[in-house]
Amino acid sequence: METLSALFHGFSVALTPYNLMWSGIGVTLGTAIGVLPGIGPALTVALLLPVTYNLEPTSAFIMFAGIFYGAMYGGSTTSILLNTPGESASIVTALDGHAMARKGRGAQALATAAIGSFVAGTIATVALTFVAPLMVRIALAFGPAEYFALMVLALTTVTAVLGDSLPRGLASLFFGLALGLVGIDLQTGQARFALGVPELLDGIDVVVVAVGLFAVGETLYNAARHRFEPEEMYDIKGSKWMSREDWSRSWKPWLRGTLIGFPIGALPAGGSEIPTFLSYLIEKRLSKHPEEFGHGAIEAVAGPEAANNASAAGVLAPLLSLGLPTSATAAIMLAAFQQYGLQPGPLLFENNASLVWGLIASLYIGNVLLLVLNLPMAGIWVKLLAIPRPWLYAGILIFATMGAYTLNNNLVDLVILWVIGLIGFGMRVLDIPVAPCIVGLILGPMAEQQFRRALAISQGDLTVFVTHPISLGLLLIGVLLVVVPVLLRRRRAASQPATDLAREAQ
Repeated sequence: METLSALFHGFSVALTPYNLMWSGIGVTLGTAIGVLPGIGPALTVALLLPVTYNLEPTSAFIMFAGIFYGAMYGGSTTSILLNTPGESASIVTALDGHAMARKGRGAQALATAAIGSFVAGTIATVALTFVAPLMVRIALAFGPAEYFALMVLALTTVTAVLGDSLPRGLASLFFGLALGLVGIDLQTGQARFALGVPELLDGIDVVVVAVGLFAVGETLYNAARHRFEPEEMYDIKGSKWMSREDWSRSWKPWLRGTLIGFPIGALPAGGSEIPTFLSYLIEKRLSKHPEEFGHGAIEAVAGPEAANNASAAGVLAPLLSLGLPTSATAAIMLAAFQQYGLQPGPLLFENNASLVWGLIASLYIGNVLLLVLNLPMAGIWVKLLAIPRPWLYAGILIFATMGAYTLNNNLVDLVILWVIGLIGFGMRVLDIPVAPCIVGLILGPMAEQQFRRALAISQGDLTVFVTHPISLGLLLIGVLLVVVPVLLRRRRAASQPATDLAREAQ
């Protein structure tokens, strides 16, 4: 009853005309950037951080959540009609969605994607409503040692998950941790790595770094690899609605995709890519027509799209209740919380209940708005692809530069923005993930503070981190996230020669 009471309060916050306006802006922006390949919600939220600095926090996060959800919806449009996933989580959708479009069934593919996203998003938001408070109750038992272990887990999570190479992920993480050391040491009052620049005594602004890496660096990377070639797109022809057979073949994959997406999205090593691939494999195994997969099976669109949207709500559960980011967008939203002086976790639910429950309630509203925006208007969204890419990229860079300058009205921020942007471009070229850098910059100083507090309470006893069951468990999970992928890769590499020899013998 307490949770339902809090949710009703959240609806009273989210349904105000002002917040409804920001929810509408968020889902519209999200759908638009989901349609445009190479943009993505992380870049968009990072770009908006400077200009939302004076916006009321609840309204800002309602808009950010709308962008996150909207991008999940919009990413399927270009996957189906253009065979160009707007989001990495929509790669699986392109396999059969585009095949359906080639057969003249693009409208049905878009319909099952939109309805599946709505069903999954709504069910997953219900799960978020009840799971997040349970996670908060567990986190209330945390002391400094447990919080330090939790932050170590968060750091290892983004390093292990957001990238294909552990060394590259660690390089990005350590770069972020190094940036977090710049400024005044809160405990000793000594300046660290400020290089005699007064503007650096307060540290490097997280928002400037986020915009530099995700807006400037990502845009330069996309512009450098863009091919100025016409893209072949299939029109939406024939019946615009699903047949009875389409419904009967779609509703079970929608539910299965939801059950797969939410829990995996909530896991430290979850994200949105794993559940979509897993949903595809399960649907192919359970299908009565497995031979259709890869050639236009509607289940192969329904299941992964449901898993994709359910995982978005799953990602928000550890972010809001524990401060654990499990995706690039979650890392940027963590930076947004810090911009407003807020720390996700149990205290956020206690001290900022209107924000948290208004945000959760806005997800229900956003799902309805997105269904209305995506079902009848898919053809309109596709027209965004006609925007010349050079204009789009130039606009993003100008907007990012102006936004970063308006934060503090000093040129040092502009220098940092473009230096970090060029570093971010180099990281993308070298396939180094940028999200661990942001998380390291945000959580590094916090982890240092909790580490010192734990040592002060234990009078310098380092065993305090392994004598507490919760902190020990969290540290072990963090170690496993780093060690297990390495062992699996080595095992795979060792078994490859034996497999090749067996094939040659045959």
